Amino acid sequence: AMASAGGPDPDRPRPRPFLIGVSGGTASGKSTVCEKIMELLGQKEVDQRQRKVLILSQDSFYKVLTAEQQAKALKGQYNFDHPDAFDNDLMHTTLKNIVEGKTVEVPTYDFVTHSRQAETTVVYPADVVLFEGILVFYNQDIRDMFHLRLFVDTDSDVRLSRRVLRDMKRGRDLEQILTQYTTFVKPAFEEFCLPTKKYADVIIPRGVDNMVAINLIVQHIQDILNGDICKWQRGAMNGHGRTYKRPFPEQTENSSVLTAGKRSHLESSSRPH
Repeated sequence: AMASAGGPDPDRPRPRPFLIGVSGGTASGKSTVCEKIMELLGQKEVDQRQRKVLILSQDSFYKVLTAEQQAKALKGQYNFDHPDAFDNDLMHTTLKNIVEGKTVEVPTYDFVTHSRQAETTVVYPADVVLFEGILVFYNQDIRDMFHLRLFVDTDSDVRLSRRVLRDMKRGRDLEQILTQYTTFVKPAFEEFCLPTKKYADVIIPRGVDNMVAINLIVQHIQDILNGDICKWQRGAMNGHGRTYKRPFPEQTENSSVLTAGKRSHLESSSRPH
């Protein structure tokens, strides 16, 4: 279950977060790109109640499996790359509350037993939220919530080799890894993930190796946090054929802005993607 409440300090103004979606195929480097952005913003090691930028993963929102599905998952026969594998309603509600500046509880998923754990991760309001996952742009209701959409575009051979090495380190059998990849991962990427690339505002070839792109994105985020950009235009058309502008952030003298030396961190979990 997801709970929402006020921030840790009721007197602290609730920021209206700038929500960034980060998509791409399995092992494309989505979480690495997010972590590099946090590092360059000086946000890696601060108490999570004080952080200005945080990373969340779509993998936290996998559905609770039935006994039959769990048995398949343990044999590598469950499709974790299909849109139906995710709890989209909980994901949408959680992101909606985050955008409204509320404190939320994010599920914790155990990828060894393929089950949602009883404990949750408390996420406090932040100025910028990076939400990464293979299908974060698939659902339109969720896709439309992002102020900025990034797609990490990495060569498929590189992604496969990374995935094999990562899964073998987790004690998985090579034959099972390759069977799962050819049966589920690759077809799902081509059918569900790759077509969402067209929704991206910025495509990042080569992932974290592309520091030119990442530095440009970091500078853009800094401008937003510092209030240099007072309007954010998605470019969507209203019924009269005109573009509309959505203000972000709503700057006041009490608004939180990123300052040098301020750091924060939300531990990244072990994830299959």
